Amino acid sequence: MSTIRLNVPTILTFSRIFLIPFFVIVTPGSPYLGIGIFLIASLTDFLDGYLARRLGQITNFGIILDPIADKFLVISALILLVDMARLSAWIAIIIILREFVVTALRVVSLSKDIVIPAETGGKLKTTAQMTSIILLLLPGGIGNIDFYDAGLVVMYVALVLALTSGIKYTISFWKNIQ
Repeated sequence: MSTIRLNVPTILTFSRIFLIPFFVIVTPGSPYLGIGIFLIASLTDFLDGYLARRLGQITNFGIILDPIADKFLVISALILLVDMARLSAWIAIIIILREFVVTALRVVSLSKDIVIPAETGGKLKTTAQMTSIILLLLPGGIGNIDFYDAGLVVMYVALVLALTSGIKYTISFWKNIQ
């Protein structure tokens, strides 16, 4: 595993970061275009990890950058949703704090050459967050299903998953660091 190497997975990760300002600027006035940008950025999250494993291009740099890019995207979306009055600030704050804590633990563990892999709970959390963000950005609904209400329900699920996976990650960190 090399430290820094520019490869396709890393370029995809950087593209996710690059798309964030466009997402934030476009979404309030054009939610569907914003959702499209968010979906493309979210797709790069899947692709960069898949390609890194498939092509044998996993790097320490990528291991650090990928979750940071994910967190930048999700945190930007949460702040945007609060600004658009689509999400309560307390939910965004709890999720953002969790992201900072886990990222700090990940950096410390990597500095000691310990890789703590993402667990299923964290992956489910990310999926729930991204799904809820899309639902909260969508105007209207279908039939009796209001996208906003569905988005809030999924966001509460994401909040529980965030707290649960954050606690598990912290426990795993302390076990591995000792």
